[in-house]
Amino acid sequence: MLYKKFFDKFLGEYRFNMVKPSIIKYENCKLLDVGCGTECKLLKGIEKYIDFGIGIDFKPPELKTNKLETIKLTLENKLPFEDESFDIVTMLAVLEHLSYADDILKEINRVLKPGGRLILTVPSKIAKPILEFMAYNLKIIDRVEIEDHKKYYNKKDILYSAKLSNFIVEKHKYFQLGCNNFAILRK
Repeated sequence: MLYKKFFDKFLGEYRFNMVKPSIIKYENCKLLDVGCGTECKLLKGIEKYIDFGIGIDFKPPELKTNKLETIKLTLENKLPFEDESFDIVTMLAVLEHLSYADDILKEINRVLKPGGRLILTVPSKIAKPILEFMAYNLKIIDRVEIEDHKKYYNKKDILYSAKLSNFIVEKHKYFQLGCNNFAILRK
């Protein structure tokens, strides 16, 4: 169990450090963190750089401050926000868990302001056997999380989903030895 916590923490911090520079260059933005998790690490880590942040998840901690808020929500295919509400939306290791990923991407486009950005990370196709080995054989990452993966993505998949959702891929790169995608999509 200690190994699981270590690897989950390491991977989460790596993703956070990957996206933080892209977020903080948009000063005083309104941000939506889709899949904020049980600790809201991203929101808490960027609080001083944003105007306001909302985190949504099916298991968020209760959080309500002057700058941060969480909403308990199961992602299906709609987001409960008005059109053009956010400057930035983040999805870190979330897209692979969604049954209606393209519908949520369209919804994210809807709630982003013109020129807004979706910043996301998602496991690549080459990560599947590695993650499964780490979860099922080595038991050093959470098996339930890996079993919940609906799809793995490569750059071509991200470009396709972005096009379907009316996004422009501003940046894409692989990280963690090609096992993860990092992308910035612009509305």
